[in-house]
Amino acid sequence: MPVSRRALLASAGAALAPAAEIAPVKLPGKVRLGILDVLGHLGDVTSHLKDAPDVEVAAVAVPEAADFNRLSRNARVKGAKHYTDWRRMLDSEKLDMVAVCNANGPRAEAILACLDRKLHVIAEKPLALTRGDLNKIRAKLNGSGVKLTTILPMRFSPPYLALQQLAASGAIGEVINITTQKSYKAGDRPRWMKDQKTYGGTIPWIGIHMIDLMRFCSGRECTEAFSYRAQVKAPAGIGEMENTTGTIFRLDNQGVGTLHMDYCRPESAPTHGDDRLRMAGTKGVLEYMAATGVTLLEEGKKPEVVTKLPTEGSVFLDFLEHVYHKKPTALPFHDIYQANLITIAAQEAAVSGKPVKV
Repeated sequence: MPVSRRALLASAGAALAPAAEIAPVKLPGKVRLGILDVLGHLGDVTSHLKDAPDVEVAAVAVPEAADFNRLSRNARVKGAKHYTDWRRMLDSEKLDMVAVCNANGPRAEAILACLDRKLHVIAEKPLALTRGDLNKIRAKLNGSGVKLTTILPMRFSPPYLALQQLAASGAIGEVINITTQKSYKAGDRPRWMKDQKTYGGTIPWIGIHMIDLMRFCSGRECTEAFSYRAQVKAPAGIGEMENTTGTIFRLDNQGVGTLHMDYCRPESAPTHGDDRLRMAGTKGVLEYMAATGVTLLEEGKKPEVVTKLPTEGSVFLDFLEHVYHKKPTALPFHDIYQANLITIAAQEAAVSGKPVKV
């Protein structure tokens, strides 16, 4: 008997129960952290400072005093020195690690400056908007002993961890089709996002999340991309941002992946975003959306809502454990590089109007 939507919604409520409390990460000594601007997803770092008592926020570089004052409401940031120029901060402070959360356009320059100073980096995504800058970052890291991660927190989220584990178990056979979605409210975007020079495009900004998850959850690689992008009757609050994009990927087994994104979600919607990921394999289908939770349709079995999910993780705490305790990371640099490279190829395809090899 088919599972009703009502049953799926009821089960999804259990699947999305609050995560267990995260145990504090103890480090061998004090770690002096610098914060280089406050744009994007810096909260994935600052919200976990309470779980990393040995991390001291030594300095924050942000042009506007109001932004610094807002950040200083976090008790773990209060007392940090304020710089208006990140270059002065890097030159003046003795740091161990830097959270690089500036605009997309100038981000690669800031990352490279940190790596030149042998500072570990946790960076907003994407790392770079061009292959050249991405390869410069990889070359700086190679053999340096310095570590880098990027803020791709969705692969630490219980539903996507469950998708990855179930696909890896062979539950749906070989994945041959992946369909993904990101749909957001447009709102009134910050100034840097309204200018393509600093924004870089909707595909690099939010597409990289799903591109990383496509690889992570399916175990498949993307080898070619073709994209469309447009701004159609967009509200004034988003400036030059594209409000609709579509990308199709060739997978390494000749399968197909798709990613469609929009900034069309109504302001009346109960949540800011609606993210979805569906994998079709030779033996079944795996899917996640917030409305129904993680669902599994396996050959020869009844449809199932997966309510037992893995524990939520943290990209920041994972990075600290990797750098200072030499633990394997859940986000290795190979994956970071590939997600960025595929994203760049998808954006190149949107600009050129031609398929682009990864």
